[in-house]
Amino acid sequence: MELPFAESWKIKMVEPIKKSTREEREQWMKEAHYNLFNLKADQVYIDCLTDSGTGAMSDRQWAAMMMGDESYAGSSSFFRLKEVITRLTGFEYVIPTHQGRAAENVLFSHLVKNGDIVPGNSHFDTTKGHIESRKAFAIDCTVDEAKDTQLEVPFKGNVDVKKLEKVLAENAEKVPFVIVTVTNNTAGGQPVSMQNLREVKAVAEKYGKRVIFDSARFVENAYFIKTREEGYADKSIKEIVKEMYQYADGMTMSAKKDGIVNMGGFIATHHEDWFEGAKRFCIPFEGYLTYGGMNGRDMDALAVGLDENTELDNIETRVKQVQYLAAKLDEYGIPYQRPVGGHAIFVDADRVLTNVPKEEFPAQTLAIELYLEAGVRGCEIGYILADRDPVTRENRFGGLDLLRLCIARRVYTNNHMDVIAAALKNVYDRRNEIKHGVRITWETELMRHFTVHLERIED
Repeated sequence: MELPFAESWKIKMVEPIKKSTREEREQWMKEAHYNLFNLKADQVYIDCLTDSGTGAMSDRQWAAMMMGDESYAGSSSFFRLKEVITRLTGFEYVIPTHQGRAAENVLFSHLVKNGDIVPGNSHFDTTKGHIESRKAFAIDCTVDEAKDTQLEVPFKGNVDVKKLEKVLAENAEKVPFVIVTVTNNTAGGQPVSMQNLREVKAVAEKYGKRVIFDSARFVENAYFIKTREEGYADKSIKEIVKEMYQYADGMTMSAKKDGIVNMGGFIATHHEDWFEGAKRFCIPFEGYLTYGGMNGRDMDALAVGLDENTELDNIETRVKQVQYLAAKLDEYGIPYQRPVGGHAIFVDADRVLTNVPKEEFPAQTLAIELYLEAGVRGCEIGYILADRDPVTRENRFGGLDLLRLCIARRVYTNNHMDVIAAALKNVYDRRNEIKHGVRITWETELMRHFTVHLERIED
């Protein structure tokens, strides 16, 4: 018989987690103003809030930390990290930062100005925030197939090249660059095909524009190219990654995802003018050029993590665990963004809580109900995260309203996936009893979902 799939690692260290009662969770949720970001970690049983910085490092990464060179300038740890980044991507200019949003802040401070237009595929929250905070505009050019969560299309994260060309034809002088997020998180962790990356680069060059990859999950994107796109089945993950970056001029990276470290990020490019421009902001915002926002030991851990995670065994184990959870939800008939992505399940809250109007934020309501059911913490990727239109100040209800259940790398077993699925099924089974959602009582102007205060709407 064919052997079942097993993880490509074994467990060497464990961390205790504890259950709580429904009554405790009701009180904690109220104290948190119904915002799951405000919960304390020890109030959570299984944490699916994010896969950012929550992964478990390998023995090789922990060993590498002992080699960390904490020199302020010229750290050997930086040069080891730079060697790996250049080998994987081909980019020779590297600036470390403390995480992805810091990389955006440094680079966008050089590139984005008032009135600019930045087209891309479903800009994630910090990306859009860094654009809009500079009084510029993020224009979504994602393919329309991404809007139908039940449609089985292999590369729903793709940029619609016709939409992109229209933006460039009408506003070329206002576009500082084109950004492609790999994988496309806001659209449900959906990958971008190599063919699409190639086409985007060609259109951008036609109008004299450069392309940036938001690269937090570039390894997962490479895995989907290998398993879904014709002509790549026999290529290694590293070979696919190298080809991907042939179609980019630079990248920002939250290394807390596919770098499998708890903190870190970087900017990389092959354009000296971008490098020189970003340097001016790195030093006052992050630190000296050879550490940015990172210490030496974390740079060494990241160098090893990038090398490890671009091997097939590691990334395949990661994606197959997410697929295992998706198969459980299929058994229970729970709708999510299909096909399942590589880092999370994105449950379609509009299809689950059909009695909750969009003005009462179904995905946030579903996240609250799941936590109350079993102490499982998810994250709304929907109408609250979308923020308000910067001009009209109206809530943006045009996109998807999703409950994201992120799976931390090398942290949970499939038994935990079973608990998540069962808890979600229990909520799903009583979905028709949930008539009302939540309303906002306090919010910030940008990226409100991190700190928003809510209250439940009662009959």
